[in-house]
Amino acid sequence: MGIMSARDALRLAAERDLDLVKIAPNAAPPVCKLMDYGKYKFEQQKREKEVRKNQHIVELKEIRLSLNIDTHDFETKLGHAIRFLKDGDKVKASIRFRGRELGHPDIGYNTMNRFAEAIAEYGNIEKPAKLDGRNMLMFITPKSAK
Repeated sequence: MGIMSARDALRLAAERDLDLVKIAPNAAPPVCKLMDYGKYKFEQQKREKEVRKNQHIVELKEIRLSLNIDTHDFETKLGHAIRFLKDGDKVKASIRFRGRELGHPDIGYNTMNRFAEAIAEYGNIEKPAKLDGRNMLMFITPKSAK
């Protein structure tokens, strides 16, 4: 509409039943726009709500294995981990060594490697099995669905 006085711009906005909104107040002269500000704010909130609805928060789910785990228990834990990975969550596989079990970390590594091989088609190993005090931890991230 060109350069006009603030009074004329306000009168024009009132005639059209719109709001006069400063777009660039620090410019010389200030840049303004005629718009329905309430409708603009509503549409902006609607877009933000839609974006929040479509995003997925990645959670860390823990699967606790034991040193001498039986085959069916292993398969059950594997099934849970696969379900978590399919949902897009990270999985933390852990083994807690109790008492004399701490003297056999090789058995723990074998169990973790078996778990990693079984879950390979659903997730990637982010951090391989590592002994940390009494716990052995391994982190698995879901494979990207591309």
